[in-house]
Amino acid sequence: MSHNSFGHLFRVTTFGESHGPAIGAVVDGCPPRLTFSRDDVQAALDRRRPGQSRFTTQRKEPDEVEILSGVIEEQAGRLTTTGTPIALLIRNVDQRSKDYSNIAQSYRPGHADYAYDAKYGVRDHRGGGRSSARETASRVAAGAIARLVIPGVAIRGALVAMGEIEIDRSRWDWSAVDSNPFFCPDPVAAREMEAYLDGIRKSGSSVGATIEIVAEGAPAGLGAPIYGKLDADLAAALMSINAVKGVEIGAGMAASRLTGEQNADEMRLGPDGRPVFLSNNAGGVLGGISTGQPIVARFAVKPTSSILTPRRSIDRSGAEVDVSTKGRHDPCVGIRAVPVGEAMMACVLADHALRHRGQIGPSA
Repeated sequence: MSHNSFGHLFRVTTFGESHGPAIGAVVDGCPPRLTFSRDDVQAALDRRRPGQSRFTTQRKEPDEVEILSGVIEEQAGRLTTTGTPIALLIRNVDQRSKDYSNIAQSYRPGHADYAYDAKYGVRDHRGGGRSSARETASRVAAGAIARLVIPGVAIRGALVAMGEIEIDRSRWDWSAVDSNPFFCPDPVAAREMEAYLDGIRKSGSSVGATIEIVAEGAPAGLGAPIYGKLDADLAAALMSINAVKGVEIGAGMAASRLTGEQNADEMRLGPDGRPVFLSNNAGGVLGGISTGQPIVARFAVKPTSSILTPRRSIDRSGAEVDVSTKGRHDPCVGIRAVPVGEAMMACVLADHALRHRGQIGPSA
């Protein structure tokens, strides 16, 4: 199985399965002499960690990261990158593979079971193996390293819709994101989501969500025309997250309903001699190159495929079966996708920052 790596100069390779002994990532291309602590990586993982509320899987994984290479430990627990590959290991400690024994030969509708089996002739029925959302913990660890490469860039994510409930953007409050179990920036919508998802959870079903990621402070000039577009790489990175079925940049699909006058991001000269944009329908990227505006991306996460509600399917022999998935699953896997989206944005921007430096020198 190939294609476990992404990025060019800042390159991330993830490994491991949901019910194997460990998962992890190898980060290649991180520049030397960057300092951080293990706690910096752990803090990112803690935001994604399962079992923190009744609205996520109750699998109890501490997700404690081990940094095996690529750093020199200094005083007071500070680590300095050496420029060599950084290996990050996260051990699995709460697997319950027996929960999946009843579907060992059956294909879960909406899951990757059949597609994996059709391609490789074998699949890991224990939680989905590499197709499990568990794999994304490795990306979050790598994203914490990526942020070292782009210290002036602030990357934040929020859940802006869950099923039928959408936030009111007039109530957007970034400080609310870490104050509720949904990473929701609208406190009123967060309370509505709580009752809504309780009903979904108790019925044995699941629901999808929409996540918005915003990067502020990225300089103008990241990205390259045609085949190295920043937004194309970002879309690919976000689409690679498990369960993501749609990505948009800036106004995204809504741009098709705008006129040229409405869509154009008009400009004026600012007091510092740089352009000031009067809107941001482009999401901070024009012609595949960053403009210096906030880079805005959204992605849609489908409902969790593993649910208690019986669904019609077939098994490996072709016999018709009804599939009901037991075990511990997120009623809305989109909740924990917020820090994953932030990590992927960080990895893409780190990669493009290094590529920009390689082409024309340091960013402004």
